[in-house]
Amino acid sequence: MLLDYTTLKLIWWLLVGVLLVGFAIMDGHDMGVGTLLPFVGRDDVERRVIINTVGPHWDGNQVWFITGGGAIFAAWPLVYATAFSGFYWAMLAVLWALFFRPVGFDYRSKIDNPTWRRTWDWGLFVGGAVPPLIFGVAFGNLFLGVPFSFDTQLVSTYSGSFWELLSPFALLCGVVSSAMISFHGAIYLAHRTQGEIQWRALRAAGFFGGLMLLAFAAAGVWLWMGIPGYVIQSALDTAAQPNPLAKTVIREAGAWFANYRHYPLTLALPAVAFVAVPVAQALARSGRTMAAFWASALAIVGVIGTAGAALFPFILPSSIDPNASLTVWDSVSSQLTLTIMLVATLLFMPIIITYTAWAYRVMGGKVTAAYVRENSHSAY
Repeated sequence: MLLDYTTLKLIWWLLVGVLLVGFAIMDGHDMGVGTLLPFVGRDDVERRVIINTVGPHWDGNQVWFITGGGAIFAAWPLVYATAFSGFYWAMLAVLWALFFRPVGFDYRSKIDNPTWRRTWDWGLFVGGAVPPLIFGVAFGNLFLGVPFSFDTQLVSTYSGSFWELLSPFALLCGVVSSAMISFHGAIYLAHRTQGEIQWRALRAAGFFGGLMLLAFAAAGVWLWMGIPGYVIQSALDTAAQPNPLAKTVIREAGAWFANYRHYPLTLALPAVAFVAVPVAQALARSGRTMAAFWASALAIVGVIGTAGAALFPFILPSSIDPNASLTVWDSVSSQLTLTIMLVATLLFMPIIITYTAWAYRVMGGKVTAAYVRENSHSAY
């Protein structure tokens, strides 16, 4: 028996959120390690140690990125078409930055030349630092509204530019995202290393954890004080076929906090973020680095969950035609498509999670300078 359309729409909103969180946790820690690479590693051996902490897993973690993009394409086709059109140059910048990762990991240590290796170290930095920054800026623009509209044939027109995306609030959200991923990478690095590298990773975790919470709090205050949210004013049939123009939307001060007023349990999400970061830092300093990693992951759940709960039911608000804003209810695929996708997810997601857990268990443990020297021709 098919689930009703409204329930499927909610389930896929949650599942896309799970995929975004999974991407931030799994691909995020190796991007964070790449961001820290030129600063935590002081010589070639130390940098090879750092690279080998994520070397066996980084490409497998890209599954979360690819799956997230595919899920948005299949479950929210109007969101995919509109966002990837409006954020075209931003998405290209992400892809260009990601190009440095496979080449950097695979070829960085093939030639024993300091200039060659330093160049790829900075390439890995770009591949790790740029995507989280752009994703954070993109999230910031969701709260501000994106300048797009639809014609009567539901063809979207984007009227903004790349530079308009870089507003002060959006850049602040980029700082939140970058600090969050760098913090997560530092905690993971502390788990997989020892000695001087681990000590520097712990210092980085202290800095980026504090920066993340400060920027996160500042973004919340800014939203409350100066950025009006979106409210659906008309009656809405949540089980109807998608039609983003069949509603009336207004902008209203404080509207981004309406869900927190109506559903107080959602306040647990920002609370989790503020609690999990210092807990992760304390656990890492005490040597319980695996527990610290999961606390850091919980902080990511809190930050992304906070944004998702504030935006709901909006996915892509429009700044020039609020009525055209895309929501959970009116930007999705058909009921049959969502059902088939749900079955496929229930079948394959446990396989992905099981394989990932097995891979991390088999290829875990500390990476040391001695290991890199002994395996200089096979290690990254």
